Amino acid sequence: MTDPTTDPTDGVSGSRRRIYLDWNATAPLRPEARDAMLAALDLVGNPSSVHAEGRAVRAVVDTARAAVAALVGAQAHGLVFTSGGTEANALALTPGLTAGTGAAPRDRLLVSEIEHASVWAGGRFPTNAVATVPVTAAGAVDLAALAARLAAITAETPAARPLVSIMHANNETGVVQPIRAAADIVHAAGGLLHVDAVQSAGRIVCDIGALGADLMSLSAHKLGGPKGAGALVLGASALHITDPLLRGGGQERGLRAGTENIAAIAGFGAAAAAAARDLAADGPLMQSRRDRLEAEVMRTTPGTVVLGGAAPRLPNTTLLAHPGLRAETALIALDLAGLAVSSGAACSSGKVAASRVLAAMGIDPALAAGAIRVSLGPTTTERDTDAFVTAWNGLVRRLSRGGCGIAA
Repeated sequence: MTDPTTDPTDGVSGSRRRIYLDWNATAPLRPEARDAMLAALDLVGNPSSVHAEGRAVRAVVDTARAAVAALVGAQAHGLVFTSGGTEANALALTPGLTAGTGAAPRDRLLVSEIEHASVWAGGRFPTNAVATVPVTAAGAVDLAALAARLAAITAETPAARPLVSIMHANNETGVVQPIRAAADIVHAAGGLLHVDAVQSAGRIVCDIGALGADLMSLSAHKLGGPKGAGALVLGASALHITDPLLRGGGQERGLRAGTENIAAIAGFGAAAAAAARDLAADGPLMQSRRDRLEAEVMRTTPGTVVLGGAAPRLPNTTLLAHPGLRAETALIALDLAGLAVSSGAACSSGKVAASRVLAAMGIDPALAAGAIRVSLGPTTTERDTDAFVTAWNGLVRRLSRGGCGIAA
């Protein structure tokens, strides 16, 4: 194995080679996305203009919309471009969501206890209309509890119209949720299901129809597109959002006012097309690298735990913990060794805080305090994963000697 603390060069400047293992935070920009963005920057027209220049830009948006929709098996006319996954979630989580002509809005929101902060916040529902659904010790939503919560809502208010939001795959553990089964439960109770597919789209098969989702949120930068672009997909033409977040012009079917970010949308479309093309090959490759990393860590540092490892997971994600290890010091040590990893979600302004996801799973707080997320990508090599294993071994050895990374 390569020791990242002694592997000295990047082949040019003599500086230490950096190894990026934080793809769940953001994926490197795909060459196809970069090329599409550069080409879009040279276009002059406004996509709402009817002249030739405007039509040329509109064609770029339409092409990207079709590519992103195809990635998740959706119809292009049901996809609304946003500034990212957070805005897509906020647009979806609204009482002003109706299904069918003359239908009433949603009156209750259920979210799982492991949702991203943008879903956990409850969107535009009043606090007293939001409730949570627990997860199992393996990190998967508790379907029996979901059914019981929905039954209780219906018993209390027979005409209730709940909205349920469950992520497709957890950003920290990588655990893939039982969305199809959840969708059946939700629909039987007269509800609608929103799925945050930010982490899953482009990494595993993510088909909105097969999953039974009514709405789905996506983000460009998780699959090799630019930061600052996302989408909300409405799975059926009968779904309507009566209170868009941004009002003004009629862009995005009146659901997202403002001139579209053409370069970002073009990059999103190109990244989605590339991800769809490479999905069948990239998934098994990432899983083989991930499984090898886990096997080596477990072999060389007994006591290390793979959190969520008992459930189906994204092929690229592992969440590791070792008794006594503290995430904040481990992250610093790994960064100094040339390795970019995370302590979990990368959406908290750089803070290392207690994981709500691991607490929901019932993980011992002392163990959870040292959880390190390693997330791979298609270009991650065995040399990269070997470097992580070596650095991890060093952390655990220092821990046993009372050095860097130990709990206070």
